[in-house]
Amino acid sequence: MVCLACLLPLFFIPIINALPLLFDFLMGKLYRVMGWEYKKPERVAPACPYKPPVASSDNMDTKVSQEPDAPSPILKTGPVDDDKLE
Repeated sequence: MVCLACLLPLFFIPIINALPLLFDFLMGKLYRVMGWEYKKPERVAPACPYKPPVASSDNMDTKVSQEPDAPSPILKTGPVDDDKLE
């Protein structure tokens, strides 16, 4: 037999996830009664809680020396004249 206290988290999770939707619904009704227009705020995607490890200082030195944003030198040559008459 399972105690009811152990089952409560199973019911809280859907309720907690529905709170923003319930709030938007109730605010829309309240604003409609007042004659105003309620605009739902834009929701952002949840951020990932995992933080990747910080790169070591050895890797940082090589990245700085490469400078990927620096333009590569372009060597321009003049027009080549293959039909030289000597």
